[in-house]
Amino acid sequence: MQNWNRPVERGLSMATDAEVQQAEPAGGKKKKMIIMGAAAGAVVLVAGAAMFFFMSPGAEEAAAESAEVSVPDTFIFNLPSMTVNLNNEGEGESYLQMTIALEVASEEVMTEIQPKLAKVIDAFQVYLRELRRSDLEGSAGIYRLKEELLRRVNTAIYPSHVESILFKELLVQ
Repeated sequence: MQNWNRPVERGLSMATDAEVQQAEPAGGKKKKMIIMGAAAGAVVLVAGAAMFFFMSPGAEEAAAESAEVSVPDTFIFNLPSMTVNLNNEGEGESYLQMTIALEVASEEVMTEIQPKLAKVIDAFQVYLRELRRSDLEGSAGIYRLKEELLRRVNTAIYPSHVESILFKELLVQ
């Protein structure tokens, strides 16, 4: 019969807790110091590279030139506010009220849109009256609405082109 209270001897010497605590810090401290030194060195290298990049004489001029090139001029063409009944399918009456602005690349496009404004509004009205309230839920629904309106306005004013649709007001009731 075994005595369960007595430790089992397996030919290994059992170290006391004091010996384990003394042995670990010597090797652990060295590893920690190496890791901390490597991390500090990496931080110094990154900081030096950042200072070199941002403090170089031509960095400000290059940043200013790239900012000038990447900002195109756009013009905003405001459409009148629209209110339409949504397709309710027996759920009661639902309305959509929205005010839209068209972003165009030049003033010439704005003057080309003006005579075709009735076609644009008609294309919007036909599409919007078939929407259900559930079609406009969430950001995905609004994104699909925006993409569909952009497609319809570009079809109505072809060969002119609208860059994007901007919602100024969008209310679903």
